[in-house]
Amino acid sequence: MEKAERIARIAEMEEAFDKAAVAVLGFEQDLDDFEEAQDAIAQIARYYGSEEWFADRDADEAGWLPEDLSRGVLGEDLPYNLLVDYRDLAIRMLKVATRALEE
Repeated sequence: MEKAERIARIAEMEEAFDKAAVAVLGFEQDLDDFEEAQDAIAQIARYYGSEEWFADRDADEAGWLPEDLSRGVLGEDLPYNLLVDYRDLAIRMLKVATRALEE
């Protein structure tokens, strides 16, 4: 093997290593954040569409809530999309994890 080929291979592997290290460490932090948010997501799932949610929505529509109160959770689309995205992400993580374990 030529010296130039060896150097090129090592440089290529070093680049791959750096990319993988950044991704793994970044994902580890993101996964920690995702794991910490699971209780909040479960709380939203229980609230969305519940009797309390409907009562809170009715109160909002009646004008009983302060105008400066954030109320995205009372919409239909935002909480629903969050819960669907959460489920889709969980499925994607299973697929990625399965591939990682099979390689």
